[in-house]
Amino acid sequence: MSWTSIWVHIVFATKYRNHYLHDGIRKKVFFHIKENAEKKGIYIDVVNGYYDHAHCLVCLRREQSVSKVVQMIKGESACWINQNKLTASKFVWQDDYWAVSVSERHVARVRNYILNQEAHHSKQTFIEEINRFAKKYNWPSI
Repeated sequence: MSWTSIWVHIVFATKYRNHYLHDGIRKKVFFHIKENAEKKGIYIDVVNGYYDHAHCLVCLRREQSVSKVVQMIKGESACWINQNKLTASKFVWQDDYWAVSVSERHVARVRNYILNQEAHHSKQTFIEEINRFAKKYNWPSI
């Protein structure tokens, strides 16, 4: 039997970074993402975000890839949001995403960071956050 423990911090934004995820639906959407992921065998430890993006802390199973997990999370949640008419216009996630591995000893710190997105974004915009990630992980900034 194979065992894995591969933690990944995944971030994805709404199309054009539109502020679709207002206070009235944000928690509902994130609850649905976590609940639906469980049904599909995806373990999301925590999901949270702000008006225009989401963070997920995922522990991948041995047969899962980051790209397939993200595709399933984003595709199904956008469909669910639109079917339930939670936004005034058609909801779309941006095509891209950011993902970085998380060591076992940093899981609690990343979990706390994700859970505190509202407080975090009272001090820093999403663009500033992504550019900080870009600098830290040597990605191109936006």
